[in-house]
Amino acid sequence: MLLELLLLGALLIGVYFLLHTTVLKLPRCKSTAKLHGKTAIVTGANTGIGLTTAKDLARRGARVILACRDRQRAEAAVQEIIKDTGNNQVIFMQLDLASLKSVRSFVENFLRKESRLDLLINNAGLISDGTTDDGFGMIFGVNHLGHFLLTVLLLDLLKASGPSRVVTVSSRGYKIGNVDFNCLTTHKDLASGNSNYQLFRKYCHSKLCNILFTYELAKKLQGTNVTCYSLHPGAIKTDISRYSSLWWKLLFSPLFFFFFTDAESGAQTTLHCALEQGIEHLSGHYFTHCAPLLNIKSKARDDAAAKKLWELSESFCGLA
Repeated sequence: MLLELLLLGALLIGVYFLLHTTVLKLPRCKSTAKLHGKTAIVTGANTGIGLTTAKDLARRGARVILACRDRQRAEAAVQEIIKDTGNNQVIFMQLDLASLKSVRSFVENFLRKESRLDLLINNAGLISDGTTDDGFGMIFGVNHLGHFLLTVLLLDLLKASGPSRVVTVSSRGYKIGNVDFNCLTTHKDLASGNSNYQLFRKYCHSKLCNILFTYELAKKLQGTNVTCYSLHPGAIKTDISRYSSLWWKLLFSPLFFFFFTDAESGAQTTLHCALEQGIEHLSGHYFTHCAPLLNIKSKARDDAAAKKLWELSESFCGLA
C-alpha cells in the first residue's frame, strides 16, 4: 500500500512538471525597455500579478505607485519591491476601488504630487458578494466601475505625458459573460444572486465589461498619443477568490494546483502590452499569450454595447 502511494505521488509530481513545462507554459515579455523617468500606477499591486508587474516595472527604473486598499499589505509590498530591485521610487497610495469617493481622492492626491503618468495598469480584481460604498454590486464596482472612473480622471495627464498606455487585465472568462443593461440600470449590478457560481458568472460579466471599456476607450483616444489594451493573463494562481466559501476553495484547490501557473507567468502579457514597441496600431485590442487575439467573440466588439456601457458608467460616476 505504501509503495502504491509513493508511486502515485511520483506520478502526480511527474504530471505536474510535464504540464507546467509544456501546455501550461506561458510566453515571456521580450521587451528590454528601460523606464527611468517614467511613472506607472498599478492597482492591486500588493499581491499576485499586480505585485509581479510592479516589481518588473521598478526593476526597469520606473517610479511605481502601488494603488491599493490595504495599507499594511501594500507597505509590505513596497519594502519587498525596493529590496528586490534596489529602486527606492516605489510608493504606496491609498485606493479603494469599491468607493468612488476614494477613487476621486486618489486622483486628487496623485495629481497634486506627481507631474506625469506613463502607464496605468488596471490590474485589481475580485470575486466577492456584497455592495460597494455607492450601492453597486461589488464585482461590477471594483472590477469595472472603479477602474473606469480612475482612467477617465487620469486621461488628461496621460495625454500630456505621452506616449502613454492604459492596460486593463481582463480574462477569457469574458466568453461566458454578458452585459445585462436592464439589470445594471435597475439593480446597479451585473446579475442577481450570490451563490459561488453566480458570483463567478458576475466576474465573467465584469471581464467582458473590461474588454468593452478598452474597445470604446481606444475610439475616444484616436488622434492622441495614448493607447490602451485589455488582456487575458492566463490561468494563474492568485488570491482573487479569497472571499469565496471554504468548500468552494477545497473543491477547486486541486484544479488550481495542477492547471494554474504562477503570478510571474501571469504578468507577462500585462508587461507586453505596457512595454512592447510597435503595437500602437493595435490600441483597443485584446491580448493573450503576449499577442493580440484577432478572432475575439463578436460580443466583445459590439459597438452599441461598448458605447452604452461607457455612457451608463459615466452616469453612475456622475460624469455625464
